[in-house]
Amino acid sequence: MSETKGNSNFGLKKWLTFLGPGIITAALVFGPGSLTITSKLGALYQYELIWVIASATILMMVYTSMGARIGIATEASLLQTFKNKWGSWASIGTGIGIFLVTASFQAGNSAGAGISFAESFNTGATPWIIMITLCGISLLFFKSFYKVLEKVMIAMVGIMLLSFLLTLIIAKPNLLDVFAGLKPGIPDGALLLVVALMASSFSIAGAFYQSYLVQEKGWKKGQFKQVVKESFTGILVLGGISAMIMISSGAILHPQGIEVKAAADMGLALQPLYGNWATGLFMLGLFGASFSSIIGNASIGGTLFADALSLGKNLNSRPVRLLISLIMVLGAAVAIIFGRLPLELIVFAQGVTIFVVPFIGLGIFIVANDARIMGDLKNKMVDNILAIIGLLVLFGLAIANFKNIFLS
Repeated sequence: MSETKGNSNFGLKKWLTFLGPGIITAALVFGPGSLTITSKLGALYQYELIWVIASATILMMVYTSMGARIGIATEASLLQTFKNKWGSWASIGTGIGIFLVTASFQAGNSAGAGISFAESFNTGATPWIIMITLCGISLLFFKSFYKVLEKVMIAMVGIMLLSFLLTLIIAKPNLLDVFAGLKPGIPDGALLLVVALMASSFSIAGAFYQSYLVQEKGWKKGQFKQVVKESFTGILVLGGISAMIMISSGAILHPQGIEVKAAADMGLALQPLYGNWATGLFMLGLFGASFSSIIGNASIGGTLFADALSLGKNLNSRPVRLLISLIMVLGAAVAIIFGRLPLELIVFAQGVTIFVVPFIGLGIFIVANDARIMGDLKNKMVDNILAIIGLLVLFGLAIANFKNIFLS
């Protein structure tokens, strides 16, 4: 009996050890912006767009898998691989582009974390934003930032899973209606929100960064099957959290005709129905989503910007830590000054995304198919079919965003 229990504990510990990069990617992708969009779509269209989450999850798994395999196959970073293959312009342009996108959206993460406490304790958000940002920066001073990052992200994902699962149980959705939402279809007026949901859930920056996390973890070629398997697990967790929020919103908000305008709206709507404890539970999940994105988003931007400038990519190096801190400070400052993510920054970030992200996805795809670089880890036919579908989605999102920003 005790031996079985010991083996079980060892298996769980080993599983959690491999889970790190996949969970980090999932946690940094799902932030308050994703939470707001999924809640809004659930409130407006109930379960009709569950299929979008399922599709985005599959595409994210494909590109995260490619990022993981590239990280295992190459000793150089992915930006350095871009540089070796296409020249300095490719690595510098990619690094700066991702830095600008992450820095632009950081204010929303900071505001979301502050609001989760401000609404719970009926205070202003500014003191909480400052405290949470300082906590995030303090993590950088630990001897091994990656190990700390991994533990924090697993904890934040655990908080989100617990919070949103209990919210789902409270909501008591009709399961037959939920499964009917897996049938593809776009309701009238929902196209732009569908584009936003797909863009927030199918994160090329997160998939790109997976290659860095794999190398930071020290995984080798002999472990690639387990690496890909656990990367998939992390992204499935991401998809599950998104689905739980949309379903809960559809069950609770849609029948009441409540509109979602901010990440906290779902939590506030729970109060008259279920009491303060339900609101506090949801706000805890909002904090998990926001804090994980504050750290993860800044880590992506800081690491890739430093690597693009040939300042290194190790999470424990001083230039990387300084740039990560810079993004956190910028995000906090904008959140405090404006109280939210300004429309101008959203437009700017979307503009950068239009011209950068699809080509980054194309770059990952080309590298993953280069036998000289990848060896026997290069894409198989199924990988390529799904990856091409992903590229079509990325360029389609770019065209839709371009029309929305510049032509409407």
